Amino acid sequence: MSKLPVIVGFGGINAAGRSSFHHGYRRLVHEALSEEALAPMFKGLANLMGKQNADDRQDMLDHTLIRKIEKQTFDINQVTTHRKTNMQSNGESITFVTRKRQLPANIPDNWQIEEIEAGKVKVTVDGDLEVMTQDTYTPAITSASQLPTGFDASQYYNSRNQPKGLQLAVFGASDAVHSLGIDWDTVLEHIQPDEISTYAASAIGQLDDFGGRGLAQASLKGGRVTSKQMSLMLTQMPADFVNSYMINSVGATGANIGACATFLYNLRQAIGDIQAGRARVAIVGGAEAPIEPEVIEGFKAMGALAEDAQIAAIDGSETADDRRFSRPFAENAGFTIGEAAQFFILMDDQLALELGATIYGAAADVFVNADANKKSISSPGVGNYITVAKCMALAKNILGEEGVKKTYASAHGTSTPQNRVTESHILNEVAKAFNIDKWPVAAIKAYVGHSLGPAGGDQLAAALGVWEYGIIPGIKTTHKLADDVYDSNLEFCLEHKAVGEKGIDMNAVVLNSKGFGGNNASGLILSPHVTMKMLEKKYGNEALSAYREKNQAVVAKAKAYDEAITNGQVEVIYHFGTQVMEGDDLTITSEGISLEKFKNQVEFSNDNPFADYC
Repeated sequence: MSKLPVIVGFGGINAAGRSSFHHGYRRLVHEALSEEALAPMFKGLANLMGKQNADDRQDMLDHTLIRKIEKQTFDINQVTTHRKTNMQSNGESITFVTRKRQLPANIPDNWQIEEIEAGKVKVTVDGDLEVMTQDTYTPAITSASQLPTGFDASQYYNSRNQPKGLQLAVFGASDAVHSLGIDWDTVLEHIQPDEISTYAASAIGQLDDFGGRGLAQASLKGGRVTSKQMSLMLTQMPADFVNSYMINSVGATGANIGACATFLYNLRQAIGDIQAGRARVAIVGGAEAPIEPEVIEGFKAMGALAEDAQIAAIDGSETADDRRFSRPFAENAGFTIGEAAQFFILMDDQLALELGATIYGAAADVFVNADANKKSISSPGVGNYITVAKCMALAKNILGEEGVKKTYASAHGTSTPQNRVTESHILNEVAKAFNIDKWPVAAIKAYVGHSLGPAGGDQLAAALGVWEYGIIPGIKTTHKLADDVYDSNLEFCLEHKAVGEKGIDMNAVVLNSKGFGGNNASGLILSPHVTMKMLEKKYGNEALSAYREKNQAVVAKAKAYDEAITNGQVEVIYHFGTQVMEGDDLTITSEGISLEKFKNQVEFSNDNPFADYC
């Protein structure tokens, strides 16, 4: 019988703040929450931002979510570039003096070199000289969804020479593991060492000076490539860091890349491992730090990003509204780039009950379908119709014909003109097919922009918050739907939508992702109240009562972590060079493998999967 993958921990960071215990979610819906819910959120945010106290709440609101790009990211008024300059001799030779060691290895034919003193030479150029002169510019796009002002993941551990994206991965995965409320060694004691899966990635890799940009530009700037830049830029590095420096895993690992659908691709891998019994625990996540001038210019060249002038023109204003760059399903111009790390811990239902882990919901399945033939590789196609419809068909099978109507869609909602038409049509047609008159639609990129690889994780973190505080975040940057948006069977939540205490009115959410190249993924996440009913039916009241008793200690330990980090006591997990094992630290037999650092051994299966053929 298939196992049910349940969500037992989560953490991370994006423009709204820390993800664990719904801190970031509370920032999205702060206007609708009580002071009891807001006070710890602001206190935790103040400490992450390096503030002395949490008194100036407006300042914290102003320096989170989408806003003008700040100097902590890069100086938008001084972006470095180089321009070709052709220096003409005007009938006379061009001369200049430089250090001998700065001469090119291959001297141009029209250069004459004369040594004038120790280490210096005079260069005479016959004819023209082409040079690159350093310049600065202000990009056409000056807003992004940045991490809270003052937050710096590198300060919490020895992160020297690591790209920002990997620093965020370490912080985010640490937050998720701590949120579990169970010591990781305790988890390992209840499973075989290889019964863990880790699937995490970035969509475009690490592209700052410590990664891809440094690698590509080193020789052009007269510098040297380092030994780390090539390896640390790879897209699977977030998973590698989790395995090697955080959880000591010898289990399955990987990074399934699908552009903007990358997170859901990796969630699909984890679900499959747990359902098939290959893993009992899975860590799924992603990290991306793409707010870099070169990345912005690349997406701008594709016509994908909203530019200042375009936003101003839509509003009939001389200046762009920095806070409303992302306007899903409105008159819009393109997406707003963001940065984030999001990680989730899944367990099979039996292990979760055994350990007393807090259950935040269940990941029922993720469906992935390509777009088939199309004219442009970046344009949408038919695949996303299939993924969303499959999700709703599964929801109907689990929840029934009436239960499926108590769901909502967390749209990809990128704020591009193409997305607003195509995705609204997809959601609308699926709603019609399942007899839903007004299917609620959320789009959290209105708040946190598009973080690329982890974007689906941003959506999932927000969805879990709905089942704690009972509010679907409104698409508040969209004041009016665009005329070409399909909505006959949809309810676009332009304002916060109350859905009952702890979100009881919503049985499930469909997370939707549409990636460049035809990478479509949709995931069905079941609410905690539906999940607990399913577990009660399978295991009975007595087992659930025993679980709830165990869960009390787990909740207390998790709460202690939340209170500590809220008060500024950040403990990042980073075990560099500890408990390292080599070939002499294991024993191999015909029954399994014993590893010196693990209590339990890896046991070989005695089953022949091809018995029918043998």
